[in-house]
Amino acid sequence: MKIQLKKQVNSSVHFKAKNSLGHEVEMYNSTAENPKAASPMELILMSIASCSSIDIVHILEKQQLTIDDLQVEVEGHRKDTVPKVFESIDLLVKIEGDVPENKALRAVKLSFDSYCSVSKMLEASVEINYQVKLNGELIDA
Repeated sequence: MKIQLKKQVNSSVHFKAKNSLGHEVEMYNSTAENPKAASPMELILMSIASCSSIDIVHILEKQQLTIDDLQVEVEGHRKDTVPKVFESIDLLVKIEGDVPENKALRAVKLSFDSYCSVSKMLEASVEINYQVKLNGELIDA
């Protein structure tokens, strides 16, 4: 895996990263007056949400379950001191579809406990908490 990062012209806080397939992501300093892209820390939150979502969908589809929608809300809580690393990350996984409660919970648990590389990488230094909402109802883990 290889990424190239380039500073954008006329900005000291705007960058563009490109992977080996040519896909690009822009980043911006979140403390800038008018950010034009997500910050690197926001990208970490996006990464944990998308990584776990890929796992969850894959696990449920392998069981031939119908997923109509999957959304994740993520909130990162940072230290007040520099470096302002995440102390905790809270995720709310919202699944819509014909999925039994126990299977939804198991898929989410498997993702965060075993498969999601992003959460596994972060868990040594960040408290990761998740909840599951199935068809609009919060379910207990």
